[in-house]
Amino acid sequence: MAEYEYEYDQEYMGQEDEWEREGLLDPAWERQQRKTFTAWCNSHLRKAGTQIEEIAEDFRNGLKLMLLLEVISGERLPKPDRGKLRFHQIANVNKALDFIASKGVKLVSIGAEEIVDGNTKMTLGMIWTIILRFAIQDISVEESSSKEGLLLWCQRKTAPYKNVNVQNFHTSWKDGLAFCALIHRHRPELIPNYHELRKDDPIGNLNLAFEIAEKYLDIPKMLDAEDIVNTARPDEKAIMTYVSCYYHAFSGLQKAETAANRICKVLRVNQENERLMEEYERLASDLLEWIRKTIPWLENRTRDNTLPGTQHKLEEFRDYRRKHKPPKLEDKSKLEIIFNTLQTKLRLSNRPAYMPSEGKMVADIANAWKKLEFAEKGFEEWLLAELRRLERLDHLARKFKHKSDIHEEWTEGKEVMLQDTDFKNCNLYELKALRKKHEAFESDLAAHQDRVEQIAAIAQELNNLEYNDADAVNERCQRICDQWDRLGALTQKRRNALDEAEKILERVDQYHLEFAKRAAPFNNWMDGAKEDLVDMFIVHTMDEIQGLIDAHEAFKMTLPEADKEFNAIMMCITEVQRIVQQLDLKGVTINPYTNITGEELKQKWQDVNNLVPQRDSVLQQEMVRQQNHERLRRQFAQKANSVGPWIEKQAEAIATIGMQMQGTLEDALLKLKNMEAQIMAYKPNMDELETYNQAIQESLVFENKHTQYTMETLRVGWEQLLTSIARTINEVENQILTREAKGIPEEKLQEFRASFSHFDKKRTLALEPESFRQCLLSMGYHFNPGREGDAEFAHILGVVDPNGSGYVTFQAFLDFMTRETTDSDTAEQVMQSFKILAGDKPYITQEELRRELPPDQAEYCIARMTHYTGPDGIPGALDYISFATALYGESDL
Repeated sequence: MAEYEYEYDQEYMGQEDEWEREGLLDPAWERQQRKTFTAWCNSHLRKAGTQIEEIAEDFRNGLKLMLLLEVISGERLPKPDRGKLRFHQIANVNKALDFIASKGVKLVSIGAEEIVDGNTKMTLGMIWTIILRFAIQDISVEESSSKEGLLLWCQRKTAPYKNVNVQNFHTSWKDGLAFCALIHRHRPELIPNYHELRKDDPIGNLNLAFEIAEKYLDIPKMLDAEDIVNTARPDEKAIMTYVSCYYHAFSGLQKAETAANRICKVLRVNQENERLMEEYERLASDLLEWIRKTIPWLENRTRDNTLPGTQHKLEEFRDYRRKHKPPKLEDKSKLEIIFNTLQTKLRLSNRPAYMPSEGKMVADIANAWKKLEFAEKGFEEWLLAELRRLERLDHLARKFKHKSDIHEEWTEGKEVMLQDTDFKNCNLYELKALRKKHEAFESDLAAHQDRVEQIAAIAQELNNLEYNDADAVNERCQRICDQWDRLGALTQKRRNALDEAEKILERVDQYHLEFAKRAAPFNNWMDGAKEDLVDMFIVHTMDEIQGLIDAHEAFKMTLPEADKEFNAIMMCITEVQRIVQQLDLKGVTINPYTNITGEELKQKWQDVNNLVPQRDSVLQQEMVRQQNHERLRRQFAQKANSVGPWIEKQAEAIATIGMQMQGTLEDALLKLKNMEAQIMAYKPNMDELETYNQAIQESLVFENKHTQYTMETLRVGWEQLLTSIARTINEVENQILTREAKGIPEEKLQEFRASFSHFDKKRTLALEPESFRQCLLSMGYHFNPGREGDAEFAHILGVVDPNGSGYVTFQAFLDFMTRETTDSDTAEQVMQSFKILAGDKPYITQEELRRELPPDQAEYCIARMTHYTGPDGIPGALDYISFATALYGESDL
């Protein structure tokens, strides 16, 4: 006996083996199946002018069984045996079973002998197999088929009816409302009072549906309302057989269902793409607006010429770096991710590449960000330079005041003295004294020439550095210079007068003269020494302070010689006093040649000796401060020399994973995610460097010879590292999306990646046009020679680089190499789907859209479709052709 194994609908058959075997033994189920299957067979046999009465008896000779298969398949079976003997009957049944097997169906434990013997169970099983193969198997709704597809079709069609809930093919149909709902959905005029049907009248509902289906839909009555209602669980096969007749009866309308499914799919993709576009536009607008407002602030060079005000600006700049810029950097990275994801989805759905609004391209945002960073760098450099300038200005202003005070103190009364005509009333000795005194004054005046030049030089430097109170400085400097010119003129005038009187008066006291000559320069030397010992200074390195210490040590080496000079000068006074005491002289104790006294020299010499250790202390304190600055430099350098190479190593590792990954894309993605976590965990090291850098800036330390890294280069490297890891993760995710959407084997991806990496000589994760062409040739792509080949390559380059960036990314290369495997919708398919919904009309109405599409997508179409302007249109007609064209635009893919 021949045995067959049924392959179709294996999942369904496997799930119901138990209840099938038990159900066929249930008299109620067997009765329902016998009646339903008999009616189903007769609905086809009547097309051949015959029918059956008893299903187990009438198929025994195999003749009507072969006839049934010819009717439902539309094919001719082998000529039957006309004999009436048992072997003739078995031969005919075997011909029928062989035909079923030729359609890919395998029957389990059903042989021709059981059919010929009238075995009811085997006969019903055979008919059920035929029903599955020719009536149910080809049913497909969305991605479900057979039983699941039929059930989904019923659920979709009855979804608008709140009193119907189809979950199976037995109890969900007992109240009859599901049958009525299917009829009302497709032919509402057949049950105009559907809303009046009650759930508590199942027999009435069932009979109504059966009668209408038999009268208007040519579906024979295959079920008894009483059997369905009185059975706890109606026979599922009987229900499925009868419902499949509804499905085929409405098969003409099924085309509209398919069209609606296609449109829904296209619209869902388009709505998601529009959402991403809107989010990109919003983020781009916000980021560009923030950059537009921030750059003028960073480019503002308005000075308040005060050290506290500039330090306040520097603190505001640090707040901007710590609080305001990082969130915007995240927005910039998110923008790139949205843009790449959107372009991938558009390519996968056969849409043209997304072109952001003018001025909002990724390149525009990158350029704006570069301008921001350029302005940021310039602003920081300006702030630090301004701090140095103001510090220098403060030092110079105090130094100018100090020297000016000393000079004006010295010149006080000098003009009156030089204009005095006392020499006219003097004798020779007094005149000579006045002349010698004037010579000493000239020496003193010449010694002060350097101080006046220093004051003028300091004033000039204050003007060059744009000192805020430069007018007052200039006024005082001019006053000093004018006075100095007058002193020079008056000095020369008095000297001429004394020379004129010298012919008459001549007397000199050698000791007084010697004292005056030696005391004046020594006094000036002490004034200069005192001035140098209290002179203010500003240094930035240990070498500079060491230079000052060395100069001070050199000065101290001159003190012994100065002490000898001091003793020699004081000896002149001693000698005068000795002569006065010895000879009891009067009026000669006062030195007529100088105003400098011994007590004054003694006091100044004591002051000089007291200032030397004070200067030692000041220089040592500055040395300690510079040593602290050196400690800050080394502290920053030690950390920077660790962080800098780490950032470079991580960046190189990310690039290596991006193009030379080992294993699957999921492995690479996991590695990148782990690296991203490691990078974020490394953030405290950058924060520690920022703390060191802040301490350095607050200490006004501007150079560091111990490291090649600056805080600016480390910040840029860190920000580039964050951007690189986010971009690489996004690219790998897009590669996974492409692989899944196009079914690319992992080995093929590795081959594409190896070829791309081979021609990526600069390791930029992108190919220049010529490298891209060589890569295509290496993959077996053929270009025609001459201009035709160049034009073909230019067309391909426009596809993979629609924005004209001058390079081809790996994602664009992968999309191009796998484009032939894409199974996507086209504008023509969407137009044809709308045409089916519209009943072959060139326009569609709002009522048709709302009836065939889900509510949100129907309203989406209505809001975007333009009015149909053709001559055959009706009021409210919508143009679905222009709408479908707009969905896709012009695309080369």
